[in-house]
Amino acid sequence: MDGNPVIEMMGRRLRLAVIGGGPGSFIGAMHRAAARIDDRYQLVAGALSADPERSRVAGEALGIDRVYTDGLELLTAEAAHDTGADVVAIMTPNDSHHEYAMAALGLGFDVIADKPITNTLAEALEVLAKVEETGLVFCLTHNYTGYPMVRQAREMVTDGQLGEIRLLQVEYVQGGNARQEDPSGEGVPWRYDPVRGGPSLVMGDIGTHAHNLVRFITGLEVSEVAAEVGHIVPNRVVDDYAGAMLRFENGARGSFWVTQAAAGVENCLRIRVSGTAGTVEWMQEQPTTLTFKPLDGPVQIRTPNGPDTLPLSARASRIVAGHPEGFHEGFANVYSDAAEAIAARRSGSDPDPLALQFPNARDGVLGIKFIEAALASSAAGGAWTDATLEST
Repeated sequence: MDGNPVIEMMGRRLRLAVIGGGPGSFIGAMHRAAARIDDRYQLVAGALSADPERSRVAGEALGIDRVYTDGLELLTAEAAHDTGADVVAIMTPNDSHHEYAMAALGLGFDVIADKPITNTLAEALEVLAKVEETGLVFCLTHNYTGYPMVRQAREMVTDGQLGEIRLLQVEYVQGGNARQEDPSGEGVPWRYDPVRGGPSLVMGDIGTHAHNLVRFITGLEVSEVAAEVGHIVPNRVVDDYAGAMLRFENGARGSFWVTQAAAGVENCLRIRVSGTAGTVEWMQEQPTTLTFKPLDGPVQIRTPNGPDTLPLSARASRIVAGHPEGFHEGFANVYSDAAEAIAARRSGSDPDPLALQFPNARDGVLGIKFIEAALASSAAGGAWTDATLEST
């Protein structure tokens, strides 16, 4: 990425406030790092914990000017501040995403939110309607869309290099929940509470990533799903596994498998997309390699800023070929693209069209619709179930 379009358009960095992501939060640190990498945001305010003392201590440690103990208090105060935040990043437990997003949009803040957008389809549709009503920018941090080789795959599909898409396979396999015992007693993680974490742990946590990755690369929507969702570990009360067959709007077929109970596996997000002219394959644990298998020709390897790099991929690469970039940088690409879109809206400028590829509120709605369709299918014994918004 060259230059700083945010400063060029606004004469300053975007002022960022964060809600959540305090002590002990893996994803909070990722959000803050992503905001810093390309120097497009200035962190000015935060409500990092529901515990006032933890929020204060964490805010001071991060050097945040204005520290709050409540997210709604932050929104109200920053909206009234002369140099208050422009953008609010939400990284709280899932059940509060809707409340904070609706309040932030209602007060005129652009929003960056961790996935899933909400816990229910009704709430997600309300957020989308508010975004459309206000015209504000809403970015959903499906950070894997920021990887250069994922963007390369997207452009290769758009460019017709794979021909008509016919087959898709996606899996997201982790092993963090492979042990027999679930957390219990005081301090149980909120993800294990269906009220706070949502109706399906595995689908909300990693299933939405797999679903979004398929849609991002191919541009295709899932029309029907036949799924089994449940748990592999005996006596578990939350879902740790989901498998499904997929039908797509263009007639393509697909398979989907996600689990957090594969002992020894770390973070294996993998996708294969096959068309009439060839196949691409990508795996998150080897993120700088995209394998292209044309129908008539030898296997080819694409790398960031390597030969045949396409513009969307080139935009996501900061350094010369052969130097690896990964999770932090992919996350930062989503933040930086959102920053350019926000700065353009606020300054009345035109953003680079390549900056508008980040996941948005509509993507979030479709993710929740997919979860609900998969759960309905599973409850019906794997029956084919409509996954389109038109069926809502």
